[in-house]
Amino acid sequence: MPRPRRARPHNPDSAADAADSTAVAPFTSPDLSGLSASARPARPPARVTRGPGALRGNPTDEAASAPRIIGGELRHRRLEFTPDARTRPMKDRVRESLFDLIGTDVKGAIAIDLFAGSGAIGFEALSRGAARAIFVEYHFPTADVLRRSGHGLGVSDRIDVRSGDVLLWAKRMPAIPTSSPWLVFLSPPWSFFSERWNELLSLTQAMLRAAPPRSTFVVEADMEFDRRLLPDADAWEARPMPPAVLYLRIQ
Repeated sequence: MPRPRRARPHNPDSAADAADSTAVAPFTSPDLSGLSASARPARPPARVTRGPGALRGNPTDEAASAPRIIGGELRHRRLEFTPDARTRPMKDRVRESLFDLIGTDVKGAIAIDLFAGSGAIGFEALSRGAARAIFVEYHFPTADVLRRSGHGLGVSDRIDVRSGDVLLWAKRMPAIPTSSPWLVFLSPPWSFFSERWNELLSLTQAMLRAAPPRSTFVVEADMEFDRRLLPDADAWEARPMPPAVLYLRIQ
C-alpha cells in the first residue's frame, strides 16, 4: 500500500517568492528599430467600415434580417421581409429612440408611412397604440409583402396599403381621415434629399397643410442634409442618430 504523502509545512517567504514569479509584467512595446522592414512582424489588416446601405454577408446582420417589432402588443414579432436595395429599414436603435421621443402621442393616432418599404415604422406605431396605419409603397411586390405582414401580425383590419408614387400626393392629396391626429413618417431613399428634393419639399408642405391639429411629423435624413431646407425650419427639432438625423415637428 502506498504511503500517504506528508503535507509540506507552510513557508510564507517561499509563497511570496512564487507570487512574484507568476506576476504579469506590464506590457512594453518591443524595440524594433534595429530590424529591417522585412524582418518586422506584419500588421493586422485594417478593419473595413461599411456604408449604411451595405448588406453584410452575415445572415443575422440587422440589415439583412427581417425587422422585428420592438415594443407594444406585437413586441418581438417579425415582419415579412425580402432583402432588397429598394428597402432600408430604420435601424432598431433609431426606431426605439424615435418612439421614445413620440411617447404617448402615438396612441389613437393615424400613422402614415410615406415611404413604407418593410413597414417597420408603421407596424411599430400600430403595436404601440396607433388606431390605424397607412402604408404608401411605389414597388408593387413590396406592397404585397406589407399586406402579408399585416395578415401575419393579425392587424389586416387596421392597415391600408396604397401602391403608387407618393410624390404625386403633392399635386392631389388623397382622402385621409382627419378625425384623429396624424403621425407622419418621411423616410425616403437618402438620394432623394439631393436628387428629388423639390418634390419631397412639395410633399412635406402638402402634408403639413392637410394634417389635423396635434399631428406629429418625422423626417429621417442622412447627416449631410441641411435642415434649413425644411419648411419653417425653426419648428423642427433635430436629433442626430448617426448615420441618420431625425427631425420632429408637432403641428
